Amino acid sequence: MLTDLSGKFVVVAVTRDETRIWLSDASRGTAPEIITRPKHDEAHRHVREAQANHGHNSNHGEREYLEQISSAIAPAADVLVVGHGKGKSNTMVRLIQHLERHHAPTARKVVGAIDTNLPALTEPEILAIARDWFEDHKHELV
Repeated sequence: MLTDLSGKFVVVAVTRDETRIWLSDASRGTAPEIITRPKHDEAHRHVREAQANHGHNSNHGEREYLEQISSAIAPAADVLVVGHGKGKSNTMVRLIQHLERHHAPTARKVVGAIDTNLPALTEPEILAIARDWFEDHKHELV
């Protein structure tokens, strides 16, 4: 991670293949830090349930990806996560569960989670949603 997140409020927009991280004190127009999911043989596969239970599914690289995100946000003081999806395809929920199971100190820094149609939003729209959330919850943050 190029930017020092120590002690800062960060916004983490997470999808299956890419995570963007913004600092709350970044100047307008500052590009986010980007973490991409590691590429593993991207060939389309038809997977039967038995195969999925033996690691032949689309979750290749997920643990490594979640670990990269976890390491990147660990120094932050507060984390607002923005994501989308339903059920097992909700990477935001999978990230939060991963943090709770493997990085409890970082999980305690997650102050909120916003479920929205992330792929349909521009970066300024994502940040506007985060600002609105912050305005509504800033009194709760210590």
